[in-house]
Amino acid sequence: MRAVLWDMDGTLVDSEKLWDLALQEFYRQHGRELTPEVRTSTVGGSSDSVIAILYADLGLAPDPAKMAHTADWMHDYVGELFETGLPWCAGAQEMLDALTAAEVPMALVTNTRRDLTEKALNSIGRHYFSVSVCGDEVPSGKPAPDPYLRAAQLLGLDPAHCLAIEDSATGTEAAEDAGCAVLVVPNEVVVPGSPRRRHLEALTDLTVADLRAMYAEVDGRARKAG
Repeated sequence: MRAVLWDMDGTLVDSEKLWDLALQEFYRQHGRELTPEVRTSTVGGSSDSVIAILYADLGLAPDPAKMAHTADWMHDYVGELFETGLPWCAGAQEMLDALTAAEVPMALVTNTRRDLTEKALNSIGRHYFSVSVCGDEVPSGKPAPDPYLRAAQLLGLDPAHCLAIEDSATGTEAAEDAGCAVLVVPNEVVVPGSPRRRHLEALTDLTVADLRAMYAEVDGRARKAG
């Protein structure tokens, strides 16, 4: 394990609840309520994929200009909430501090757009990360592997030498397809298992040695699975 690649929403910070507020407000504007099933389908998705899901569910015509406007409105709405401060996921800040002390390089890898990610970094602390990659900076966001491939490239590492930490099926698929070992800490949704994934309920009380052991375990299972 030569680097750790972090997802942001739902993994480092409990910002999915702030996205909930924006999604619910959008549905109220259209006289509807957001169902749990639709909300689950959006978790971890890119801006374009989330807006497409919302428009299809609401029966709105998929007009590119209107969808872009909705995406901008939603990011502005959530951005105002971000500026009030982001709540940490349990154990996340402590793990960042431990990895920093151990001089393990880290990257932030998120489907969130750059402008909103910058606001989040003001709250999280940008000093933790050697690099950051956002969903609007790669050809395709998660579940495509592009964000994780780009992060590993920027760090000068093979993705196979990186441990990704994710909370969603979308992000886990992206990291796994990039070649990373994945530590899954589910937040809002259930994430299936696979040889390249290790599940934990929370990051609390973990050490860097624990992460290295998990990486070695997952890497070993993946090699045996071929």
